[in-house]
Amino acid sequence: MVHEINDVSLVGVVHPEFGPGYDVWVGGALSTTPRLAERLGAFVREDQAAEVWHGVVRIFRDYGYRRLRNKARLKFLLAEWGTERFREVLETEYLGYALPDGPAPARPTSPGDHVGVHPQKDGRFYVGAAPTVGRVGGDLLTRLGDLVERTGSDGVRLTAFQKLVVLGVPAERVEELVDGLEELGLTARPSLFRRTTMACTGIEFCKLAIVDTKDTAEWAVAELERRLTDIEPLLEHPITLHLNGCPNSCARIQTADIGLKGQIVTTDDGAQVPGFQVHLGGGLATVDHDEPELGRTVRGLKVTASDLPDYVERVVRRYAETRASGETFAAWAHRADDEELQ
Repeated sequence: MVHEINDVSLVGVVHPEFGPGYDVWVGGALSTTPRLAERLGAFVREDQAAEVWHGVVRIFRDYGYRRLRNKARLKFLLAEWGTERFREVLETEYLGYALPDGPAPARPTSPGDHVGVHPQKDGRFYVGAAPTVGRVGGDLLTRLGDLVERTGSDGVRLTAFQKLVVLGVPAERVEELVDGLEELGLTARPSLFRRTTMACTGIEFCKLAIVDTKDTAEWAVAELERRLTDIEPLLEHPITLHLNGCPNSCARIQTADIGLKGQIVTTDDGAQVPGFQVHLGGGLATVDHDEPELGRTVRGLKVTASDLPDYVERVVRRYAETRASGETFAAWAHRADDEELQ
């Protein structure tokens, strides 16, 4: 779950006195006015979860700017009120009781995309696989269903990172499943950019999109796999690459190491071609990011679709050459000079 960019999220925590429950986050969203969600600092018992969620929704109904198309999200109300007032209104006007203070969620200890082979508590395994830039079709899903049935697995789930997770795989059938997924183009052991690249549906199926995203991203991944074979083994942290066809950020460009917002770019010779505005250094709280943060933009930094692999290769190599020991791409991108990011 990407709780830092949702209107309301309940994140599992364990309270030292009350046991398992949830930490409440509100006011996250991206698009043209990105804003990260904030903790209310309140602990919610499991039996209170639906009531608290309903209370937050009613706050937006009664106080939010629902009549203003450009401000009809909870983030604008939270920006005006702040978390202290928001929590007070929630407790006094909608719940009728005070919520106890609670602990913040623990820092993740593993990547959130679930890619790879992992043990379950019941002795079986779950296997996370990466489609290329999140693209799947009916024929592929039918064949996947046949594979899942053949290996005695329990089913498939989709993740918020455009990945597939096969659940309940018997231990003795794991490698058979992994090999079968590979044949379908759903690799459980992907390369760096095959694992971390996401793309919205783009102009192919979306009337709001300005550029092609899926085909461009798929081609870029293939090029980067070929070009960066010498660099990938040296990288200690993943580098996420997200492509979006318009400003609405369905592919979460502001929370990627390299985020690309689709637009028409004017070349040096005056031609107008598909391209992207570049955002650098974003990320959600993961094993490699202590805190979520939005990517930065560099004035005038745009790249044409045809030059995309060249740009990504250039900036990744520059990062590899100039980073400090253990420094993530996001940390490097936020401290680097504009010239280094070109």
